Amino acid sequence: MYHTLIHSPSLTTLLAQENFFAVSMECLVRSKDTELSELQANQALEMEETVKGLGVTTTDEKVNALAVKHLEDIQMLESKWESEISALREAQKRTFQDQVARVHEEYHTLGGVFTPSSLDKEVYASEHSASSSDLWTTNNTCLEESFTIHLGAQLKQMHNLRLLSAGVLDLCHIKPNKTFNAVPQRLQTAMSLYSNNLCGLVLLVDSRVNSYTGIKRDFARVCRSSTEFHFTGLEDQLEDVRDLLSKVSLWRTTTRITDEGRVVASNCDSQSPKVAMLRPGDVYVTRHSNLAEVHVVFHVVTDDSIRSGDISSRHPVILALRNVLKVACLCDITTVTMPLLLVHEMSEEMTMSWCLKRAELIYKCIKGFMIEMASWGGSESRTIQFLVPKGTSDDLFQIGRASCRERV
Repeated sequence: MYHTLIHSPSLTTLLAQENFFAVSMECLVRSKDTELSELQANQALEMEETVKGLGVTTTDEKVNALAVKHLEDIQMLESKWESEISALREAQKRTFQDQVARVHEEYHTLGGVFTPSSLDKEVYASEHSASSSDLWTTNNTCLEESFTIHLGAQLKQMHNLRLLSAGVLDLCHIKPNKTFNAVPQRLQTAMSLYSNNLCGLVLLVDSRVNSYTGIKRDFARVCRSSTEFHFTGLEDQLEDVRDLLSKVSLWRTTTRITDEGRVVASNCDSQSPKVAMLRPGDVYVTRHSNLAEVHVVFHVVTDDSIRSGDISSRHPVILALRNVLKVACLCDITTVTMPLLLVHEMSEEMTMSWCLKRAELIYKCIKGFMIEMASWGGSESRTIQFLVPKGTSDDLFQIGRASCRERV
């Protein structure tokens, strides 16, 4: 139903409703963050004053009791807000699904003719009466360059490459702004949601399947800022991954891969490891409909070895990119965005020579993987977007551009 309506004049109504719901959800999430920050700031001051009197007006036991109380207060406040957010999310889901079903029925009752009476006037009015600071827009990237290449031995296939400088979450987040415009990226994402023209993003994460720290926490914050109407929420999808992790760990202990690439039984203990952990190069996938330019996120597990200047084409993370492209070919993901330097942020050890060496390695490997696409069923044209960290200097960007032309 959604796919039919999103390719009809109902597109405006559906996006307006999504926008209105997202504004409400983001306001609630922002209120939660503000109240938590205020509470934590007050607790920090209270603890500081208490510690100053340690041994004079207070004791270690009182300090410990205060710390326990602070933790309980934070947990209670978080529980309260999560309950409100969950209730709003479920209400929005029900309203949206009912709206889609009703408009779809009206659309077919009228023989595919769309009339103004099919509009949800309440949502339409709410959208246009919303405050000017509560509507969507997306970030603009600073630097970008596009290329067209032809790969293949006999029958050459055309592919598109794009080099751009942006934050990885800029492709996910739709920020509030003064006016509601039909943002091209958001329109395209919605129209291709149930199609064979999906967009994927590579997100580099650590081995823990959660959303508590670093880029994982920031990504989860983006996902929670609006309701997911078509798939299960991010936390539920991560829980499914954790459920599978013990099975994967058991399989790894009971099987091994021979030099010829065959999978055979191992002589190791068949009991599952006590702690199931992902390894560098492992990939798990989540699906999304509420992000700006992304439908599928490939969470690629990395470790500190990726910052070394001496990694080879056999590094697990680079081999993971091959698996990402293979899944993309098999699952109609025609656009894949990946970090060119295999990092999301620059650091001191990443000199100009380090960046050039890393870019050349990734270009060379990705070119080889793209040539393999024909054997994976990848006969369609693909778009590969190479992402360099936001704020990259013009000189470094131009080096990456020149390297792309030479290596690909």
